Amino acid sequence: MTSEEIDFLSVDRVLRRGTGEILEEQGRTLLAYDRVSGAHFLRCGGVEEGLSLLARHRERNIRLLMTFGEALGRAACERFGFADMFECYQVAWLSPPPIFRQTLVLREAEEADLPLLTRVYDLISPEELAQVVKRRSLLLGYRGGALVGFIGEHLEGSMGLLYVFPAFRRQGAALELERHFIARTLEKGFIPFGQVEKNNRASLALQEKVGMARSENLNCWMWK
Repeated sequence: MTSEEIDFLSVDRVLRRGTGEILEEQGRTLLAYDRVSGAHFLRCGGVEEGLSLLARHRERNIRLLMTFGEALGRAACERFGFADMFECYQVAWLSPPPIFRQTLVLREAEEADLPLLTRVYDLISPEELAQVVKRRSLLLGYRGGALVGFIGEHLEGSMGLLYVFPAFRRQGAALELERHFIARTLEKGFIPFGQVEKNNRASLALQEKVGMARSENLNCWMWK
């Protein structure tokens, strides 16, 4: 699978699960929308082409956008007044289901778990985290009855939300949580994928250790 195909897994997921729609497509140029996350996805052959496409859809008041390509992302962020931007590599699992020794007991997070989850994890809003839990997309991992950590799926389908409590770090818990979620995603018929911030060396190293393939392209998330 090429880097471009790895990147396109974001759009492929929302289309295949039936929550996405293509708003405009011509050749390599594409603008898609996911009604669950509210995210738009933009791919095009050139920066000006992409900016023109966004301008044609200005009435949509796009508040969450992923662009394939950093130059396009930076230009779109500046031109359309996004508040912030996140540059990342996309990673994907392209192998048969992982084989590993299971040490954790898993269960799906429930609404009653939200106070704890929002207290320790603040990389997304409490409202978004509640939606993730409602969609049964967050797994809690236990060892010896103690909560070790959790992992989940963002609203647009990417794997993430990985957190290990301090007492259990450097014991292989993050690796096992990710492998569990990879296996779960494969069982549902999807290719597991995620995004890693470009300077997050620890996370990039973890993805390599897990066995994820990494796109060579930098992509951008931006929001208002």
